[in-house]
Amino acid sequence: MKRVRANAGGWAAAAVALALGLLMAACSTTGPASIVGQQTLRIGVKADQPGLGLRLPDGTFAGFDVDVARYVASKLGVRPDHITFVPVTSATRETALENGSVDLVFATYSITPERETKVTFGGPYYVAHQDTMVRVSDTAVRNVHDLKGKRLCAVTGSNSWKRVTQALNIAATLAPAASYSACVAMLREGRVDAVSTDDLILAGFAARAGPAVRIVNAPFSYERYGIGIRKGDLSGCEAVNRAVSQMYLDGTAAALLQKWFGKTRLQLDTHVPQFEGCG
Repeated sequence: MKRVRANAGGWAAAAVALALGLLMAACSTTGPASIVGQQTLRIGVKADQPGLGLRLPDGTFAGFDVDVARYVASKLGVRPDHITFVPVTSATRETALENGSVDLVFATYSITPERETKVTFGGPYYVAHQDTMVRVSDTAVRNVHDLKGKRLCAVTGSNSWKRVTQALNIAATLAPAASYSACVAMLREGRVDAVSTDDLILAGFAARAGPAVRIVNAPFSYERYGIGIRKGDLSGCEAVNRAVSQMYLDGTAAALLQKWFGKTRLQLDTHVPQFEGCG
């Protein structure tokens, strides 16, 4: 009988160990893979936004978002030559994170409650303000409320036009577009009357467009640029927030803002942003 009891106890212990092993395996396969400890990173950035994320003729990417991404990646222990930049659009950012095409997104990605249901956000790494761009000959638009009855460009996947027509209930006529570079082209060609989005985006395009356009310089919102991370990667989020904080404390953030936007008339905020938290 003693031998039977011993064998029964051994079988019970083995069963418990097996169950625990299966549970741990299930957790490891169903939970999000963390960016912490990775040796390589695929980072989603915009490819058509001057000053923020722009693909150059040689195939490399340049801009404020790109430089911030490199800084954060370095603090995560990833070498510059182990970073692959992947172009994303406003409409594809969530999908790219969800399907694993990218590990992080730095793409003028404003933090919103709706987006937080799909991805985890680190940061914000900058707080921008929504403003409006019009043709230089248009002196009638002095603030966002003057967009009533105007043709407003609406980029798929962006919330900027929604803040005008839905949040502020301004009766503008929407003209769909795939990107802000398309919006600016439509503005210059007279197919729309205004483009309204984050001031950093507008500043980059205005610098390239020259005297053909002007920024109204009447901001009306706070746009918290977040770092998109796969949903549930809380350790990755915490590591990213530590990196962003260090970026401001060591002066890198101020230097990068000056590098990319110092020649504009924007009021650049170089204070450490208030983080959203990773819960």
